[in-house]
Amino acid sequence: MKKLFNKAIAFTDIHLGAKGNSQIHNNDCINFVKWMVEVGRREDCETCFFLGDYHNNRASINIVTLNYSLRCLELLSENFKQVYFIPGNHDLYYRDKRDVKSIEWAKHISGINIIDGITIIDNVALVPWMVKDEYKQIPKIQAKYMFGHFELPHFKMNAMIEMPDQGEIKREDFKNFDHVYSGHFHKRQTYKNITYMGNCFPHNYADAGDNERGCMILEWDKDPIYYTWPDQPTYAVYNLSTLLDDPDGLLKPGMHIRVNLDVNVSYEEANFIKENFIKSYNLREITLIPAKRELTDFTSTAEIKFESVDQIVVGQLSELDSEHYDKKILLDIYRNL
Repeated sequence: MKKLFNKAIAFTDIHLGAKGNSQIHNNDCINFVKWMVEVGRREDCETCFFLGDYHNNRASINIVTLNYSLRCLELLSENFKQVYFIPGNHDLYYRDKRDVKSIEWAKHISGINIIDGITIIDNVALVPWMVKDEYKQIPKIQAKYMFGHFELPHFKMNAMIEMPDQGEIKREDFKNFDHVYSGHFHKRQTYKNITYMGNCFPHNYADAGDNERGCMILEWDKDPIYYTWPDQPTYAVYNLSTLLDDPDGLLKPGMHIRVNLDVNVSYEEANFIKENFIKSYNLREITLIPAKRELTDFTSTAEIKFESVDQIVVGQLSELDSEHYDKKILLDIYRNL
C-alpha cells in the first residue's frame, strides 16, 4: 500500500486576524506555530496538514496580519518536507465557490501544496470546503485516510450548540474510510471514524472550560496523539465565591475570565479584586458580571431585574420568532464575537 506520509503533524482553525486583527491574537498564532514546529521536529514528522480557516476575515486581509500569516507559512515550509493546505470556508471569498482564496499566494512558497479540489494522493483524500453538490462524491472515494474541512450534522459547533441536519451530507457518507480528520468545528470530538481535532487554542468564551486544543500527530496505521500548547490563552467563567475560595488553583497566566458576582460586594471592592487578580496572576482580562437583583420601591412591588449586556442579547435572540432567521445560528455567531 502506498503511503502519503510516515508521520504527520496536523492543526486547524488558527484564524489569523481574528478579533479585529488583534496583535495579541496574531502573536498567539505565530507562537503556537513555533511551538508546533518544535513538537513536529522532535517527533520526526516529515509532513504537515492544515485543515482549514487560516485567516479569519474572508473579504480582506490586514497588512500586519498578512505579515504574520506569511511568517507562519515560512516556518512550516522550513521545517517539513510537504505541507498540505486545505482551505476552509473562511479562506474563501465566496462561500459557495473556490474561485478566490485569501491564501492563493502561498502556492509560491516551497513545499506548500494548496488543495484546490477533492484530491486523492497515495491512499489519502484531501478535501477543501465543499461547494455545490461535491458532497455527493464522498461515498465514492477510496482511501485509507481523509483530511478535510466539513460541516457535518449532529456534531457540536461549540460546547453548547449542535449542528442541525440540513439534508445533504451525512456522517454515514464517510463509512468507507479508516478515519476522517476535520477542521471547522473548534471542539475536539469523535463519532465512530470521524474526528474533529479541535482548533489550535481557545479563541473566545465559546471555548470556556474546554482546553482540548493544539495539534495532532498521526503515524501511519497508528492511533493519533494530541498535544496541547502549554502557553495557550484560556477562557473560564467562575462565581466570585468559588474564585475567592481557591484563586491559586483556578487562575493561570494568560487567562480571560468572566466572574459572576454572586456575593455582595461594593463597586470599589469588586474593582480592587479585579485589579489585584490581573496583576497577581498575570491575567489578560477579567469581566465582572453583576448578579440579578430584585428591587422594590415604596409604591410598587414589581420585580426589577438587572442583566448584563450578554444576558440581554442572548435573551432577545432566544425569544426571536421569525421564519427568516435561525436563532440557533444567530446565537452561535454572537457567542463567537
